[in-house]
Amino acid sequence: MNTSILGRLVSASTGGEPTVLATVIESGNSKLQVGSKLLIEVEGNTVGTLGNQAIDKLAIAKAEEILKSHSAKTFYFKGNQLDERLSTEAASIYIEAIESKPVFIVVGAGHIGQCLTKLAAMLRFHVVAIDDRADFANRENLPDADEIICEDFEKALNAYPLGSNTSVVMVTRGHKQDEISLRCCLERGAGYVGMIGSKRRTSAVLEHLHTEGFSLDELAKVRTPIGIDLGGEAPEEIALSIMAEVVMLRNSGTGTMKYHRTKGTLATS
Repeated sequence: MNTSILGRLVSASTGGEPTVLATVIESGNSKLQVGSKLLIEVEGNTVGTLGNQAIDKLAIAKAEEILKSHSAKTFYFKGNQLDERLSTEAASIYIEAIESKPVFIVVGAGHIGQCLTKLAAMLRFHVVAIDDRADFANRENLPDADEIICEDFEKALNAYPLGSNTSVVMVTRGHKQDEISLRCCLERGAGYVGMIGSKRRTSAVLEHLHTEGFSLDELAKVRTPIGIDLGGEAPEEIALSIMAEVVMLRNSGTGTMKYHRTKGTLATS
């Protein structure tokens, strides 16, 4: 493998800027060489080639979609396009996002925060729990967290790096702490920012931040009230609804139920 590509992959997988890698895995009836690689950066810069400039351009066009959904897909080169449908004579191009383990920051280590750390760890996030109370921010309460930070919310969040691979959820003990924490996360490029609370309370927080100068577009990115409506009220159920929303948006899901049956039949229509 090209040493420049290898070095960049190591950087991306260990906390550096994410990147996209395209690889020829089957040549089909083309003249492409299996194993040829093209590295595609966020800005559009590239290293390497798949062996054909036209296919390189098609792969570059798919990179944003792959990176946005944190996914990997196999495409088949047919005619003058990359298609997800299988063709027996087509060349197969595997395009994948290369990035470090996603970070999930839980701001507030109360009952909901404790449940969130368990679920996020189960879903293989790197879990960071922040609280300014030593009675809450400790290993006994948060056995599943990778990092536990017992410090002032503002200081802790300003010091922690955020990026497109980071999700931040505010579930503190009060709207004052939520607002302080949210202010620290705005305009820093986090992939997901969510804040718990009722429509009335969260609207008041957003209005206040808007008067401080934060744009409506930036505030519109904040998921609040938070989570998918599952109908539950227990801390575990609220945490589940929050994690469901985080995973749905991260994977570009729709949140719709897959189950459907036409009345009087067993077949899915």
